[in-house]
Amino acid sequence: MTPAEILAQHGPREAMEYDVVVVGGGPGGLATAIRLKQLNAELSVVVLEKGSEPGAHILSGAVMDPRALSELLPDWKDRGAPLLQPVTGDEVLFLSETGTRATPAFLIPDCFHNEGNYVISLGAVSKWLAEQAEALGVEIFPGFTAAEVLTTDDGRVRGVATGNLGVGKNGQPHAGFQLGMELLGKYTVFAEGSRGHLGRQLISRFALDAGRDPQSYALGIKELWEVDARQARPGLVVHTAGWPMDEHTYGGGFLYHMEGNKVALGFVTGLDYQNPWLSPFEEMQRWKTHPAIRAHIEGGKRIGYGARSITAGGILSLPKLVFPGGMLVGCEAGTLNAARIKGSHAAIKTGMLAAEALVAALREGRSHDELMAYPAAFRASWLYDELQTSRNFKQWFKQGNTVGTLMTGIEQWLLPKVGLKRPPWTIHRKAADHTRLHAAAQVERIRYPKPDGRLTFDRLSSVFISNTNHAEDQPAHLTLKDAGVPTAINLPMYAGPESRYCPAAVYEYVDKGRGEELVINAQNCVHCKTCDIKDPTQNIVWVTPEGGGGPNYAGM
Repeated sequence: MTPAEILAQHGPREAMEYDVVVVGGGPGGLATAIRLKQLNAELSVVVLEKGSEPGAHILSGAVMDPRALSELLPDWKDRGAPLLQPVTGDEVLFLSETGTRATPAFLIPDCFHNEGNYVISLGAVSKWLAEQAEALGVEIFPGFTAAEVLTTDDGRVRGVATGNLGVGKNGQPHAGFQLGMELLGKYTVFAEGSRGHLGRQLISRFALDAGRDPQSYALGIKELWEVDARQARPGLVVHTAGWPMDEHTYGGGFLYHMEGNKVALGFVTGLDYQNPWLSPFEEMQRWKTHPAIRAHIEGGKRIGYGARSITAGGILSLPKLVFPGGMLVGCEAGTLNAARIKGSHAAIKTGMLAAEALVAALREGRSHDELMAYPAAFRASWLYDELQTSRNFKQWFKQGNTVGTLMTGIEQWLLPKVGLKRPPWTIHRKAADHTRLHAAAQVERIRYPKPDGRLTFDRLSSVFISNTNHAEDQPAHLTLKDAGVPTAINLPMYAGPESRYCPAAVYEYVDKGRGEELVINAQNCVHCKTCDIKDPTQNIVWVTPEGGGGPNYAGM
């Protein structure tokens, strides 16, 4: 049965009405909810979070700029916010296969300076923000997916419906079936994070990206290690460029020393890469073998793993933020500053700006209209100025890493020295990431070494420590528009890139006696959204699984 048939047979759905419905319990969504209640405690506000609890699906490096948090909750230190490790030093390294060249401190651009920032677990910060929101009276529903956008007859967004529970792989309701609910709001805020399932639909439906550069994405793969106390350097922040990426592939590493002898490290690969043989997961494993990286973690224990897409196009790719009945905040829109490798402060700030526009509209008795006060406030904010300063960052790297590094130095280091706050030029690009793959026969195959089980690992053992789980008997949330495309196009032309770009071993080609077929191991999915972004035919569509499924990150 289709969802529509299930609804027709088992409906109608129960409906709950609120002033504001927030989709997504990350920093942006929770900041929106907190600011709403700060400004008007009488407002009814609900937050839907698809993870088993707030923070369960949140993954980031992360180094946090506390500027926006200090505006939202000035007494965050007294409230016990888990910003526990101040940054104590920055290193920017350029790697060759065996060598290291450190950038002298006086040449490090401002965007890579982290004085006053904190090495954090963004999952822990999100969980703490949820506690602050609940203390103000915000209702939070963890384990519920927002599966459908609800609209009025004239197309205005009026809320969302949660997914049905207890539906088997065959599409039939079984014991324990529960029909989804409708959460209706005078306004609905979408804060799902990078490549949000509903946000993607809304951007298309309302043509919010008209006139913008195509969005650009990256895949961040992260591990958490526990190391010997003698290796620990709490507060040290390391960023790397160069090896193992080639000249025409964007990517770089991060390594952050946390409190408690823990090290968060990972590798970011631009999803505009051209070689279909490339595996972002394997590149991350290879990067750890570099002497400059292994020295920090060798002999330690890997205790966490995760992966997540990053919306990195910047302000030139930023869609229109509002539409009738709703708005986009944070990484749902793409407000991450790729040059600074930071997005949580931007998510919090956009959430606050959205909330302020919402309160003003609700005070006037308005609903379901387009709140242009929000993008106007964004354009007047410090965040807009910050993103304008970095607007060309990803565009320059499309022209090669040498050009990208040189122009980043000019725009982020030299221009401020001569009194220019932002570059006087703008660089645009036209190609979406999924269009960039070359045919497999046209490029050299990349062969990766086998993992050693001590420093480097395979994908299945990695997924295991992400605590990922999906109910076995549920419809696959990784769907194909056309089941014939993988073997007709992706396999012969691109050598089956799904089997390599996925960091969770979801996709594999298996010979079942009738030739190779694509097998989708949806239970492994860590909700990174890479397949939804990078599939060269755009045939894979990520939809919401049952609520609570997916990773359960701890300390990440």
